[in-house]
Amino acid sequence: MAMIRHSFDEDVNQVLFEGNSYVKKVILNRPQKLNCLNHHMVSEMTKKLKAYEIDPGVKVVVLKGNGKAFCAGGDVVELYICTVAGHWSYAASSYKKNLFLDYVVATYGKPVVALIHGIVMGSGAGLSMHAAFKIVTENTAFAMPETSIGHFVDVGASYFLSRLPGFLGEYLGLTGTKIRGPDMVACGLATHFVLSKDLHLLESALDEVTSSDTSKISKVIRIYEHKPDVKQDGVYSRLEIINKCFSRKTAEEILSSLESEAGNRAEKWVLEAIKSMKAASPISLKISLKSVYNEGFLSNYSYIFTNLMYICLYQEFIKFLYVD
Repeated sequence: MAMIRHSFDEDVNQVLFEGNSYVKKVILNRPQKLNCLNHHMVSEMTKKLKAYEIDPGVKVVVLKGNGKAFCAGGDVVELYICTVAGHWSYAASSYKKNLFLDYVVATYGKPVVALIHGIVMGSGAGLSMHAAFKIVTENTAFAMPETSIGHFVDVGASYFLSRLPGFLGEYLGLTGTKIRGPDMVACGLATHFVLSKDLHLLESALDEVTSSDTSKISKVIRIYEHKPDVKQDGVYSRLEIINKCFSRKTAEEILSSLESEAGNRAEKWVLEAIKSMKAASPISLKISLKSVYNEGFLSNYSYIFTNLMYICLYQEFIKFLYVD
């Protein structure tokens, strides 16, 4: 077990902690792996964020990623290797630590600014979507593709997906469809849109912030904010059909409704949604749909408890299938 941990944790620079006395930066620094989060990274970030929160000198925390991705998700390879080696407790502990990190960001006592440039998926969304300020660019690509790997939407996605217009959250969660920065702002997943060429200017401006006053931070961001170019063929052009199909109570009914639509119109996105759902684990679809639907009626940040409940149930099911 020590050898497994060492193989993943030996690079101590997978997260960089920089900044000045007022503004602290947490920088994911695993670009060759698209900044996928592992146990070591999650542990280090949680420890630092908790320290920054109680430091009276720190006013703002900035999250960003080096390379072409903010964060493409959790390191499923690490969890898979540990699991098949029989180290269930290590994998489970890593998962719980990841959820706790998301909860720390969501309930943080100081403003968190997430500079979401490039790919943001899975655990990367869990880390950034709960920040007070979620800044995206034209190169940002968001997705929750968990059902395609036999998992379900987690890391608080049931919370932020359930609060999107209509049944857009169910659509994104069940199909794993990718959307870009402009659509993220339009539907409420992001708070601000900045052109990628101006992102470094915004980051430099944030370095000069000396207050936790969110109105002052907003004023700084607005200097570099740009009106997003929402494509006419984007998710909003599909919302009527999305609402019609994804308002159904079961995954089977949703799929049947999509197939009926495909018979009436051979639109590419409908066919892709059908293909994605048919390729996904049926149990993953059912849990994802249930969690997003239920979360719409629960209080703020209660997702941490529902996610843990679903994880426990899911892990017991996987053990039943694969463990002698």
